[in-house]
Amino acid sequence: MDSTDKKILYLLKQNARMPLTEMSKIIHLSVPAVSERIRKMEESGIITKYEVRIDRDKLNYKLLAFIFVNIETTKDIEPFRETMAMLPAVLECHHLAGEYDYLLKVVCLDTQDLEQFISSELKSIHGVQKTNTIITLSSIKEEINQ
Repeated sequence: MDSTDKKILYLLKQNARMPLTEMSKIIHLSVPAVSERIRKMEESGIITKYEVRIDRDKLNYKLLAFIFVNIETTKDIEPFRETMAMLPAVLECHHLAGEYDYLLKVVCLDTQDLEQFISSELKSIHGVQKTNTIITLSSIKEEINQ
C-alpha cells in the first residue's frame, strides 16, 4: 500500500459514495486506475466493507458506556461471544489481556436503559461473573485513521 492508496482510503472514509471521477481529479489518476486500486484493496482485505455511519444522538442513544466483563470458566466463552454478536446495544466486544476478560462498547438511551441492559441482559448470560461499567461523558474522536 503506497501513499496514493492511503489517499484513496482517506477519501473513501470521508465519503464512501464519492464518484470515482471526483476522486480521480483529487488524486490525479485516471478513473480506471482509481477503480483498480480500490478493487485490489478490496481483494486483499484492506477494505472489508462499506457501511453507513449513524449519528447515535439523532436516534436518542445519548449514553455510551464501556463495560469490563469477567467470564467464570473457559466453557462459558463461546456462548458469551455468540450472545455479544447478537445484542444490538453492543457496538464492540474486545477480548483482553489483563484483569478483565472482555471490554464492551455499549450504546443506550439513558441510564435506565443501561441498567436494564446490565441487569437483565448482560448479567443473565451464563458465566458472566463480574462487570465494571464506565460511562462516557463525551467522545472526542471515534474513527480509524490511515
